[in-house]
Amino acid sequence: MGHRAPLAATLAANSISTAGTSLTLIGVPWFVLETTGSAGRAGVVAFCATLPIVLAALVGGPVIDRIGRRRIAIASDVVCASAIAAIPLLHFADALDFWLLCALMALNGFAHTPGNTARYVMIPDLAEHAGTTLPRAASLFDAVSRGARMVGAALAGVLIAFVGAETVLLLDAATFALSALLISVGVRGVRAAEPRTAETPVSLRAYGTELREGYAHVLGDRLLLAIVVMVMFMNGTDQGWHAVLLPVHAGTELGGARDIGLLTALFGAGGLTGALLYGAVGHRFPRRAVFTVCVILCGVPRFLVAAVTGTTPPLAVTMLLGGIAGGVLNPILTTVLYERVPDRLRSRVSGALTAGCEFAMPVGGLVAGLLVEGAGATGALLAMGGVYLLATLSPLVFPSWRTLDDPPLVKAGGTGAADGVGSGIGGVSSSEPSRPSPAP
Repeated sequence: MGHRAPLAATLAANSISTAGTSLTLIGVPWFVLETTGSAGRAGVVAFCATLPIVLAALVGGPVIDRIGRRRIAIASDVVCASAIAAIPLLHFADALDFWLLCALMALNGFAHTPGNTARYVMIPDLAEHAGTTLPRAASLFDAVSRGARMVGAALAGVLIAFVGAETVLLLDAATFALSALLISVGVRGVRAAEPRTAETPVSLRAYGTELREGYAHVLGDRLLLAIVVMVMFMNGTDQGWHAVLLPVHAGTELGGARDIGLLTALFGAGGLTGALLYGAVGHRFPRRAVFTVCVILCGVPRFLVAAVTGTTPPLAVTMLLGGIAGGVLNPILTTVLYERVPDRLRSRVSGALTAGCEFAMPVGGLVAGLLVEGAGATGALLAMGGVYLLATLSPLVFPSWRTLDDPPLVKAGGTGAADGVGSGIGGVSSSEPSRPSPAP
């Protein structure tokens, strides 16, 4: 049982942190719309919150290994708790200027990414430590995250309606603090979670070399590169949906914050169902076929339905079914990442993947806000949905996706390379939220 404790603690910490992030995802846009009444300003806040995520992912991979995955996860949660708690506290004191809100959200985004990456890259080693298989651990990690997202979204909608967005943000800060405590106490005695002994002395040149290794691995693997490009556009449009389009649509056509919570919770419930279904039976089918169908169904329908209807039930059904399709994606992408990247490079490659996958997120929220103010909510929904559709057609178009069903390039334990494939960059053959993960 002791061997399973670190994996259980990491899953619990990630689920609590994810639930808190759902509170922020709904609470902050609603807070901005309530206090400013401007979709454009909501887009600006989304831009400020997500640009640092990309910057942190661009440079953070080697830092995670040097400082240690466990320490990074703890520090990340502590900083995020402080930044999120400051927003309602300053608002209550009538001292929260708009620029300060943007700065606090930027700090939260910059600190959140390394913690997410640290928990994510520990999973293969924790699975081996616990004596479970990697696909099972990957599916469990995603299923727990989606379940937490569902609960957090439903809770956010109810709390905003009854006690206000400020209280929701205070609760979010508490979830980060609890996540830090779980990692601090529960993840002990796991070598992979501790600082790595530097192969070279700490220097700017050594750091640059380690950083380049992660990006070279992604650029040298055609499948990983194809995943990054597709998910980049998906995440950008998703950010526009969550930060601007859904709050505006719910505020003008639906029932406000409670409907946002309901719809987001249904999407999370579908995601949880999809992840569990894939873990139970989906892995028996060819990955590419399953992935191609599900990636097309997971996003575009909700943009279209929201554009043509002003009632909740049709969109609720669409969100549930889209969530089921989306829930299948992360276990596939997570398993692909673990199979194709040796442990020595996992933090660096995961950082590079996160940076690429989330590169368009700052622009997505900003563009959505500008589109709403310039073309109206319906025009913005149709435009963003069109971009989503073009992105999700890529598995049908690009040959690199045919390698999705190839055998693993890395041994099951994740500590070395498969026979005939070197563990370094030069020896890896060309061939994801996760998000968070490279998957959406």
